[in-house]
Parts: sequence; C-alpha cells; structure tokens
Amino acid sequence: MSTTAHDGVSREDLAGVQWHISSRSTSGGGGDCVEAGPLGDGTGRVAVRHSKHPDGPCVIYTRTEWVAFVAGIKDGEFNFDTD
Repeated sequence: MSTTAHDGVSREDLAGVQWHISSRSTSGGGGDCVEAGPLGDGTGRVAVRHSKHPDGPCVIYTRTEWVAFVAGIKDGEFNFDTD
C-alpha cells in the first residue's frame, strides 16, 4: 500500500485528522456522506473524503480554496437541481 494518500499528504498525516460530518448528512440515512477536517499541519489545508470509503482517496483543499467553497455554499451558489 502506498504511504501517500493524495496531493503529497501521507496516510499518517490523515490519521490525525479530526473528521467532521454534517448532521444533515447523517439524518437522511443511507450514509452517502462526505467528511471534512483540517490537516492540523499549520497550513490551513482541509481534507475531504467519502464517509463510506475512509481509506480511499481524499481531496485536499488549500485554506483559500476551502474558504471560497464555504462562502459559495452560504451564498447559495451550489443550490442547483440534481434531478
């Protein structure tokens, strides 16, 4: 198994992430959720993973990317019809 999970982040670094999952994700059942957590390395980067595949790949966002994404969510930029 590779020691690098993604974007140069080691599996060891990911092991220390305090993962967060939205209470809205867990209340609907099914478990198809994402989890996010700061890497804790002082860079402000945030890791995101699929909750059903915790050992799978992660997407790593810079602090700037994460702040822009969260602002977009709050502004309704991602309120699109998925049907």
